[in-house]
Amino acid sequence: MDSRALLTDLARRPLQEVDLIWDSIDAADLNTHPAGHPNSIAWLLWHTGRENDVQVAHASGREQVWTQDWADRMGLPFDPDDLGLGHTDEQARAVVVDDKQVLRNYLSAVTDESADYIGTLTEADLAEVIDESWEPPVTRGVRLISVYADALQHIGQAAYVVGTTG
Repeated sequence: MDSRALLTDLARRPLQEVDLIWDSIDAADLNTHPAGHPNSIAWLLWHTGRENDVQVAHASGREQVWTQDWADRMGLPFDPDDLGLGHTDEQARAVVVDDKQVLRNYLSAVTDESADYIGTLTEADLAEVIDESWEPPVTRGVRLISVYADALQHIGQAAYVVGTTG
């Protein structure tokens, strides 16, 4: 198996994990703030999609999926560049999703964009240093791995919440 096949598999894992809990999430659970925490399942899933979307768009030079039409579909009260980093409690609580299928479809579109982008990469592209602000400098391949590892952590958080409410 080559690097692109492995990365494509990894890029698809967060959505696969969402699908394992999807039927257990009802509308009330989606927007619930367990133990008063500002991050709901909706926020966790939205933020997961946004982080993947922003970082893949940055690496690829492509337009974010979010700004193509998903920002309008979701109707959240944020600047289109917002991805949830540094949200105040009030901002995190403003992520309210009325139609969970729109959220799932956004995550799917982001996953498809990621897989498509990975399919265009060569081994040399994956080895290219794209961020020298870290020690050691970060290659494109390592950045992609970190994006999907972070996504899996957020999906795991959502799965935990689903298990506590379901």
